[in-house]
Amino acid sequence: MSDATTARPLRAIVIFLTLIFLSAAVISPWIYRLALGICGADSWLGGHPFHRYYGRTVQVLAVLGLWPFLRALGQRSLADLGLGRPAGQWGRLAGGFALGFASLAVVAWVGVAVGARMVRSEILGPKLVELLVKSAAGAGVVAMLEEVLFRGALFGGLRRAWPWPFALAVSSAVYALVHFMGKGDGAQAVQWYSGFEMLGQLLGGFTHWREIVPGFFNLALAGAILGLAYQRTGNLYYSIGLHAGWIFWLKICKALTFPASDRTWLWGTWKLVDGWLALPLLLVVLAVVWRWVGDGRRRVTPGFQDSTSGGMR
Repeated sequence: MSDATTARPLRAIVIFLTLIFLSAAVISPWIYRLALGICGADSWLGGHPFHRYYGRTVQVLAVLGLWPFLRALGQRSLADLGLGRPAGQWGRLAGGFALGFASLAVVAWVGVAVGARMVRSEILGPKLVELLVKSAAGAGVVAMLEEVLFRGALFGGLRRAWPWPFALAVSSAVYALVHFMGKGDGAQAVQWYSGFEMLGQLLGGFTHWREIVPGFFNLALAGAILGLAYQRTGNLYYSIGLHAGWIFWLKICKALTFPASDRTWLWGTWKLVDGWLALPLLLVVLAVVWRWVGDGRRRVTPGFQDSTSGGMR
């Protein structure tokens, strides 16, 4: 392969992420002011802090820019993204969800059992049922979107030019980078430049080593597990189920519990995967995916580079 072909996916990633985050920095203050002007500061829409507007703007721009990004990576159909016909794939979807659900359920249970997190007793009855339904629905939507973007588009596009293990490492690092960014405090009045201040605050998470280790590396490991499931099954259904199972517990833990210990570096916050406790569970999930998910053979999609032969399959 030529150097230009190899460098094109990486160039597309850099341009895509840069445009999204910088565009959100420019647009989000105006969206925030518009919401306050129309709905008022006391409304449900206008009452959200600015960092929520910035985050949602990033997400919307990512969806709007997904199609040209996919074309730049050579992905032109649902099959290219790992979303072939769902017939016969419901078992994989359910199996992935069960593994994701069980793994983070252990992390959440241990946190409560040792007193690191306490359960909110006021969320009972109908409120609990509503929480479970909303969490399941939200987990499904987020898992679908993120798997299409990070595994179907990013990992799938990169492995067209690079050996799949290297493409997996790069896509997992990008996945961790995007999710590791901190949260701005939003305490100051919103000005036209507030989006750029917010971007600086988001990047500030990389200055705290206790958050980088193990938070960033756990996220990269989670991304690698999801990508490996895609590689071994040939489609995204198992990865979507696994991801949805994880997100379900993140939403439940955030709504149903509150912190009772300042040793979050060990037990994790409501994010669960940002503490050392999650690392052994993620390694178990990695072993399960490696040993039992898929048909047990290395999958190389036609036209993708095979790292062992040095050529094209």
